[in-house]
Amino acid sequence: MKTDFKREIDSYTARHGVFSVVTVPPLDYLMIDGHGDPNCSPAYQEAIAAIYPIANTVKFLSRTDTGRDYVVMPLEALWWSEDMAAFTIARDKSRWEWSLMIMVPDWTTQEHLAVARQAAARKGRVPGLDDVRLERYEEDLSVQTLHIGPYDDEAPVPDAMHHRFIPDHALRVTGKHHEIYLSDARR
Repeated sequence: MKTDFKREIDSYTARHGVFSVVTVPPLDYLMIDGHGDPNCSPAYQEAIAAIYPIANTVKFLSRTDTGRDYVVMPLEALWWSEDMAAFTIARDKSRWEWSLMIMVPDWTTQEHLAVARQAAARKGRVPGLDDVRLERYEEDLSVQTLHIGPYDDEAPVPDAMHHRFIPDHALRVTGKHHEIYLSDARR
């Protein structure tokens, strides 16, 4: 039987047009970092090309090595800028920092990552394979919502979250902007 963590972890169930406060448990991710506008940055495209084959191979290894099968989780990203106004107001994407990530089960090991990296490398040259890492990421208390539509229409959502909802609820921004892509982030 396949486990679908999207159905088991509350932070994967945001509602459109509603801000809610959730506690995100510590989770393990395949991660790769970069900088710049995701629409035109070669590093962003290379990161996507590196993380997906590793995630799929780790899933296969889980099924064959441990007998545990699961649905590969969606692509996620952390976004930030030294000046968060470049992210929420000015939308100066050339100043953005990012970490692409795909959640993996907590039984995933560094050995799984090494085997998956080698398998992806055997299929051809993929820049960035060596930059993918396995890391536990802790967020804890978070504010979430669901945005439907083009990324370029998203700016009012984090603006309202950061400048209205969070202060109105006696909270403060302490982490990075975290997005989960329920559809193919490349489209």
